[in-house]
Amino acid sequence: MFHFSRFRNTSALLYLHITTTVFRCVSTMSGTMRAVNFEPGGPENLRIGSVPVPKLREKEVLLKVYATAINRADTLQRKGLYPPPPGESDILGLEAVGIVEKLGSGCVKTWKIGDRVMALLPGGGNAEFVASREELLMPVPDNMEFNQAAAIPEVWLTAFQLLFLVGKVKKNDTVLIHAGGSGVGTAAVQLCRQFGARTIVVAGSQEKIDFAKSLGAEEGFNYKESMFEPKVLQHTDGKGVDLILDCVGGSFFSQNINSIATEGTWVVYGLMGGRTIDTGDHLGKILQKRITIVGSTLRTRSIQYKESLIADFTQRALPHFSSGEFRPIIDTTLPLDSIQEAHTLMESNKTTGKIVLQVRDQVKDEL
Repeated sequence: MFHFSRFRNTSALLYLHITTTVFRCVSTMSGTMRAVNFEPGGPENLRIGSVPVPKLREKEVLLKVYATAINRADTLQRKGLYPPPPGESDILGLEAVGIVEKLGSGCVKTWKIGDRVMALLPGGGNAEFVASREELLMPVPDNMEFNQAAAIPEVWLTAFQLLFLVGKVKKNDTVLIHAGGSGVGTAAVQLCRQFGARTIVVAGSQEKIDFAKSLGAEEGFNYKESMFEPKVLQHTDGKGVDLILDCVGGSFFSQNINSIATEGTWVVYGLMGGRTIDTGDHLGKILQKRITIVGSTLRTRSIQYKESLIADFTQRALPHFSSGEFRPIIDTTLPLDSIQEAHTLMESNKTTGKIVLQVRDQVKDEL
């Protein structure tokens, strides 16, 4: 991997830039592109290879990718635990940001070549080009760079879906958000603040808790220091929370049951803490409190569902990015070539917000 900072000679920098540009032009002309390849296993199995540029199906748009990102789902897929939906790209990446390069047959939306867009994807985003359904594109917010926009599609749409479509959050509800420093967590805190719900976060460090509070969280608890359940009950005067956004699963199951209010809703969207639960009177408490437990994923939802979600998000949430009321939270931005480092960093659980991958340099590409 080249590090530009190592080149002190301007001629060397110029030569490297020209060589890289020529390589990419030749690759595109020959119908190939650079993309993340892998064999099931650890981050060391990730590599950048040459693969065919996607062929467009009906109602698909070819996107010239400038930035993408990684998510927990990518690390699971890399391990062989979360395959893409049938018929979709097996390249990693659930989101991408860039410019419309080509329109496929049957496209009826208002997108045109050259539009700045961001895409929610079932896969394929960690590459120089990606095919996206036209219905699953959103405009990049005004005055936002591609690297910033790459931190929006997957986590913000997930958080919006969990809160409003699945969890049915209401104004003045109290929401318990696990992994409060994650991409979904930081998005959910901002959404709750904007739409009038109160939030309590659970995270693994005081730094993450303090950051969540700076975004609008009312309180936060460190699960590594003590049980969060008694603190949640104390903070809510014994009532418990109205909604739980749970990406942990098994290891927090008992505490969640005791933390949720009567007739509360508990949305499970991840299993970072395991797939099994300990024995106990869990079913009795679920009946006694009349708890609603809902499982939710986004990747495997229908095109129609995702189109409706994106339309709702575009109308209700996207304008708040242009105004500055919402902001994508980015922990680290790395070049696509550093994909191994990006996955290692994700699995360290030390990040706050998203890990973004820069595929192209926007300034240099416009020269």
